[in-house]
Amino acid sequence: MKLLTYIGMLLIVFTLCSAPQAYSAQDARSIMEQVDARDDGDNQTADLQMTLIDQNDNERKRTIKLFSKDKGRDTWRMQFFLAPADVKDTGFLTYDYYGGDQDDDQWLYLPDLRKTKRIASSDKSSSFMGSDFSYADMTRRVLDEWDYKLLKEDLVDGQKVWLIETLPVSKAVEDRYGYKKSIVYVRQDNFMVIRAIHVLKSGNKVKYMEVKKIDQIDGIWVAVETWMKTTRNKRTLHRTILTMDDIKYNQDLDKSIFSVRQLEKGL
Repeated sequence: MKLLTYIGMLLIVFTLCSAPQAYSAQDARSIMEQVDARDDGDNQTADLQMTLIDQNDNERKRTIKLFSKDKGRDTWRMQFFLAPADVKDTGFLTYDYYGGDQDDDQWLYLPDLRKTKRIASSDKSSSFMGSDFSYADMTRRVLDEWDYKLLKEDLVDGQKVWLIETLPVSKAVEDRYGYKKSIVYVRQDNFMVIRAIHVLKSGNKVKYMEVKKIDQIDGIWVAVETWMKTTRNKRTLHRTILTMDDIKYNQDLDKSIFSVRQLEKGL
């Protein structure tokens, strides 16, 4: 009897050890911590194309040059619009602070007005350059500004994902993003968010984000094609396709590039 009990205990231990612990042993917060800690490279340059598509399928294309540099745990990003003519020389500078003790700093340079506009916290939920991405979407989320709940596992394009519900911890965070809640799909193999559903706080609107293509460059997983669409009552109002090309890391980028002076000077 003792032998049978011992064997039974061994079987239980074996079963527990061989179970998919990546799912059972992790809560939503710990998963999102690994999303946050994922290597996204440093001293990056890339060519971007932003395609704006209205509800009548009319398209407008914009080309952008991106520069990105880590400053400690913070990230500095500069974007210059190269074409078409109506947005050429527009510049966008972001100081993306890792901690939540201060708001991210963002500046938009408008060449027609020869004026630099600082993006206020109250404006960060608004559209970035007519796209479906907001100014707040252009920065990394601060972990402590959201509460997390693990909903379930699922498959996306044959890849295992976790579905995690995220809720803003305060009205200030909700106002900044304009989201009542989000559901993010995290790939289990590389901790990339490859899909998200954002429920807006007003207007019966929902935004859907989907990473259509990822690539590994210098060992770093990169979303090279991302779609975002805005809907109201399940009817598509607008879409944005953002693609990245000629992505390079470990470039020689001087910190002087990431300044309001350079923003106004242009490339």
